[in-house]
Amino acid sequence: MASGSPGAAGMTRKTVEALSARMREPDWALTRRLAAWDAFEQLPMPQVTHPEKWRRTDLGDLDPGAFCLVGGTGDTAQMRFIGTIAREVGERAGLITHLDGSLAAIELMAEAAQQGVLFSDLATAVREHPDLVRDYLMTTVAPPDEHRLRALHSALWTGGTFLYVPKGAEVVLPLMSQTWLGAPGCALFPHTLLIAEEGSSVTLIELFASTGDGPRTLSSGAVELILRAGARVQYAAVQEWGLPMWEVGSLIRAHLARDASLRSLVVALGGGLVKVDVESQLLGPGASSEMLGVYFGTGGQQVNLHTLQEHQAPSTSSDLLYRGAVKDTARAVFSGLIRVDPGAQKTNAFQVNRNLILSRGARSDSIPMLEIMADDLRCTHGSATSHLDDEQIFYLMSRGISRKRAAFMIVEGFFADVFDRIPRERVRSYLRARVAEKMI
Repeated sequence: MASGSPGAAGMTRKTVEALSARMREPDWALTRRLAAWDAFEQLPMPQVTHPEKWRRTDLGDLDPGAFCLVGGTGDTAQMRFIGTIAREVGERAGLITHLDGSLAAIELMAEAAQQGVLFSDLATAVREHPDLVRDYLMTTVAPPDEHRLRALHSALWTGGTFLYVPKGAEVVLPLMSQTWLGAPGCALFPHTLLIAEEGSSVTLIELFASTGDGPRTLSSGAVELILRAGARVQYAAVQEWGLPMWEVGSLIRAHLARDASLRSLVVALGGGLVKVDVESQLLGPGASSEMLGVYFGTGGQQVNLHTLQEHQAPSTSSDLLYRGAVKDTARAVFSGLIRVDPGAQKTNAFQVNRNLILSRGARSDSIPMLEIMADDLRCTHGSATSHLDDEQIFYLMSRGISRKRAAFMIVEGFFADVFDRIPRERVRSYLRARVAEKMI
């Protein structure tokens, strides 16, 4: 554990109280944190409460309460986002930098601020916009008693991002946040709250990375995306955690009202063990969700992604495309569920997962599922797992291309379906470069 940090001897109720005091939170925020801590102390690990969902994830002897709670000072010397999207994406409407759970820097273009856009770290928003935050915070995330890790997150969230887009506001350039964890042996619980009011439009890109040295670190985050009627949101989460990182119990959950549209992108490239839930809940007629995902495991990495397309209203649509590759002894698990509730007629829901195995010792499992409780709809799902095609490699090598280059070209083509649906060229180029690095 890292000495000198709050909770260096492990997390306790006093850790929660000290965190709230450090953030100068109002009483209602502390009350919520302590209620979540009480739930954490009473609940077992999620393998007990959700055995089927967690049976492919081996947490071993992980004790999430034994880590130190990160409490950095925001020293910019720690920031090592070498070649990140934040530098490559070009123009942006704003950028927030979080270092070890603390705000290090923030910028927001005048054009966005003049439209009434609020963009800050979540701790500042709790203090300066308490009425707005209180009404929305933790409203889409499952109650803290869903399982132990969610309760711990609700008690100790740190380093989060707050974005509020007023009715009718249109932010053309992307807003970005980047999070760095450089404290070995510590835990981080980032929480993002995005509220897009009626008829608004915004793009938020979030980047996550951590040190590649030292003992195990832990992250268990949550993202709440609240889209009011007619709102249009693009959201991307890109993580390049160091190998000591275990990201477990993280959740990205969106609530879409009437005629709202969401395009989400989840990219999982780093971490020793990653388990993330990605959910779109279509609550109003005409809502639509496009869900894109890229994951690439190397070495002994484990990547587990669970998705949910939940249709609760008629005339809604969702389209999911996730592609993943594994090499060496890495393992990937994709589990995707389309759920259509009673009365959600005229639903259109599509789900496709493709996996590419690059080494004999690697493994990938794909589990597509349907839960249909309506009868006037169109739903399809499909998955496929394949190995590198020796004939394709031979053909490329016969044209003078090296075997290594041929394998990279095949992998790049494999991910092309997802990359081609990402609207920003700089983001596409960045991801292609990261895939190339994973092939080395």
